[in-house]
Amino acid sequence: MGITEEIDKIISHPQSLSSFEMGRDDVNVLCTHGKVTLWFGRQVPDVVIGQVLIDISSVDASSVHECDIVCPFEEIAEYESHGYVLVSYAKTDNGYRTTFNVPFSSMTALFHFAEDISKELKNKNVNIDIYWTGNDADIVLLYDKLSNIDGWNLKQVKYKDEGKDK
Repeated sequence: MGITEEIDKIISHPQSLSSFEMGRDDVNVLCTHGKVTLWFGRQVPDVVIGQVLIDISSVDASSVHECDIVCPFEEIAEYESHGYVLVSYAKTDNGYRTTFNVPFSSMTALFHFAEDISKELKNKNVNIDIYWTGNDADIVLLYDKLSNIDGWNLKQVKYKDEGKDK
């Protein structure tokens, strides 16, 4: 079944989407109506990381990732210069525990976020939660955009009320 047929089948289903999982061997994207959960494997190319983030941004620029970082006070301004938005900070024994939002409306923030993901992948696989306002149409649009990545597949679609006894 081609991408167009898959999209037509999803759109024509009478029930709303509960979750939509897509990706390839080195990246997984799970979409719901409030959140996009990403998993990046250690071997994922940097270009794929960037494309996933940019495509999410192009579908819903109000998307945001919240991250906690422990750093010296001086580095807080550096993160802000990268487009991260400081939400809170508190002094700890080993620096400052900060919470930043990474706004998907900022290409500068996305570039640095992709760079941070790549650095973290040198040590381990990476899981990321992104909060968005995506609905069924946005999820299908994201799938359509991400399908341009080599090896991209639809993995699983769940609909609301699926599996409930009637």
